[in-house]
Amino acid sequence: MAEKLLMKETCADFSRLLGSRVTMPGGGAASALVAALGASLCEMAANFTVGNKRYLDVEPEMKDIVSRSEKLRVRLLELADEDAKAFPELSAAWKLPKDYPDRKAVFERAALNACKAPVEMVKCCCEAIDLLAVVMEKGNVMLISDVGCGVLLCEAAMNAAAMNVYINAGSLKDCQEARDIETEIDTLLAEYLVKSDDISGKITIIVRRV
Repeated sequence: MAEKLLMKETCADFSRLLGSRVTMPGGGAASALVAALGASLCEMAANFTVGNKRYLDVEPEMKDIVSRSEKLRVRLLELADEDAKAFPELSAAWKLPKDYPDRKAVFERAALNACKAPVEMVKCCCEAIDLLAVVMEKGNVMLISDVGCGVLLCEAAMNAAAMNVYINAGSLKDCQEARDIETEIDTLLAEYLVKSDDISGKITIIVRRV
């Protein structure tokens, strides 16, 4: 598995692999893929705004959003593989005998490393939600439901990635770095769950009036 990138799989193969009796991929890789789809919808909505005569005044901003959304999409797919690659080290650390020399340090290093990808996933979701908010306000109204879908996907992925952070950081009872990570994620969720709910709520009102 380490030799074959998960995100080079077809959708069918990835979903089959995800559902099979293997430890990788798991929730982390699934979260990253869902977030990448949310970023893709942002990219698409901005792309359909660029070149439209009705939106010439926001075209430079939309072009920037296209570029930033693309970078988020690519990075999130990379994070799916990075998350999967971190698991074997953590799994091996869990299996170490209680009397293994430096077991605590080895386990702490592996658990903190396993937090890295999902922490970045959360941050990418936050950035995507910010971009989607702009597209909702200024982008092509014909893509408003796609923007709403993108927000909902990013919100789900953000919650899912956060869950992976919490399970790994929570296994380190006496580690200040783990507590700092949890606090950072708590702060981001407190802000962006409200923001994403606000965006999706506004779009729901709009589309139900159509």
